[in-house]
Amino acid sequence: MKHVLVIANETVAGRSLIEALERRKAEGELRVTVVSPVNQPREGYVVYEDTRRASAGRRLDRTLEVLRAEGISASGLVVEADPVAAVRDALHQLEPPPDEIIVSTHPRQKSGWLRRNVVERIKRAAGGRPVEHVVVDLAEEGTNIAANVLVVANETVVGDALLDKIRERAARGPASFLLICPQSDVTRSAHPEAERRLRRALTVLRGEGIEAHGQVAHPDPFTAAAQAVQDERIDEIIVSTFPGEKHSSWLRGDLVNRLRKQTGLPVEHVEVAPETEVVA
Repeated sequence: MKHVLVIANETVAGRSLIEALERRKAEGELRVTVVSPVNQPREGYVVYEDTRRASAGRRLDRTLEVLRAEGISASGLVVEADPVAAVRDALHQLEPPPDEIIVSTHPRQKSGWLRRNVVERIKRAAGGRPVEHVVVDLAEEGTNIAANVLVVANETVVGDALLDKIRERAARGPASFLLICPQSDVTRSAHPEAERRLRRALTVLRGEGIEAHGQVAHPDPFTAAAQAVQDERIDEIIVSTFPGEKHSSWLRGDLVNRLRKQTGLPVEHVEVAPETEVVA
């Protein structure tokens, strides 16, 4: 029985990946282990990281159900690790060891893994095992995948105008929101005010059934947003500031236009009047 290790997260339920496994099943008995690494930021720290793990777990469960319905022996797990580290761990821990590895990603323009050269790094870590790269274009497949919306905000993250914009976007179609709050002072290890605001915003959104998670990030908002786009699949960006350049250093630094030019993504700008924080 051939043992195939699959490394995939957002694309784990993609039809192209399922078909690649079905072809192997047609060649003989097959056992599949699916590992879904959960993205972690390179800097800062994640607040409500359980939302990412839960989303990955739901996608994995759907995939295992499909594979088992096809008569494929399949198991899987969600791990909080870099995909390359996840492969190394699996090769040492799985019994019997995998005979082959399949890495499933979004197309290049959408894939943080490809931007980080993950496939080539996995090939080097595979110990001579065959590694196949499967590209899953969920939009092309017609899969109703939630858009990943990056929200960049700090003091305005709990403002009514921003929360209303997020609600409006969620009402338009499936969406998951990543809120990043740049640190106020990079020299400090703790950022209690940024964390408090971020947790409050996430609590409000999650209480309304909106899938949201967040992190305290690099103090420069452009760098923080660029790192998120590099690491993850981001489809849209919302930037929240105080009104006008007089009150917002981000606007004085032309943050919105710089992000549009750098990322090529749709960027919406929301202005939040001071002292409009949501009250519990």
